[in-house]
Amino acid sequence: MKKWLLLIAVLALTACSSSDDGKTYYQLPQSSTPAMQAVSQPGTHLLWVEQVAVPDYLAGNGVVYQTSDVQYVIATSNLWASPLDQQLRNTLVSNLSSALPGWVVASQPLGSLQDTLNVNVTGFHGRYDGKVIVSGEWLLNHQGQLIKRPFHLELKQQEDGYDAMVKTLAQAWQQEAQSIASQLTRIN
Repeated sequence: MKKWLLLIAVLALTACSSSDDGKTYYQLPQSSTPAMQAVSQPGTHLLWVEQVAVPDYLAGNGVVYQTSDVQYVIATSNLWASPLDQQLRNTLVSNLSSALPGWVVASQPLGSLQDTLNVNVTGFHGRYDGKVIVSGEWLLNHQGQLIKRPFHLELKQQEDGYDAMVKTLAQAWQQEAQSIASQLTRIN
C-alpha cells in the first residue's frame, strides 16, 4: 500500500513540475499557397529582402498592445515564438514570392543585378480600439536608384484576444506585401 501511495505522490509531483507555465507563443502564419520560384535567367527580376528592422519596443519576445494614445504594454505571457524581425522578413519573402510570379525573391544576396529591399517597421501591434497597426517605410535600391515609400495600415480585429490580434497583424503584413509587389511591378 505504501508503494502505491509513494507512486501516486511521485506522479503528482511530476505533473506539477511539468505543468504549463502560462505562456503562449505566436508565429506569423505563412501564405497558404507555396510560391514557385523562377529560375534565374536573363531578364528575370531578382529581389533580395536584405533586412526588416523593428524598434526596440517590438524587438523583445512579448507581443505589444497599445492601451492608450501614449501607453504600450509588452506582454509577458503572450510571446513571439521566434524574433519578430525574422518572422516579418520570412513572411515578406514568402508573400512577395507569391505576389511576383517570375521573380526570384530571397533573403540571401542573389548577385550584382539584384534589387535590394530594406523595410523599417515602426508599428506592429494591437490597439485599445480593436484595431491593429502595421506601419513603417521601405527602401528599394533599383539599379542604383533609391525609392522610399511609407506605409500605414489599420485593420479591425474580428474577435478579441491575442490569437485574433496576431492573425490580423499577419493579414495586414500580407496586404503590405501585396502593395509593395504592385509598386515593384510598376517600377520594373
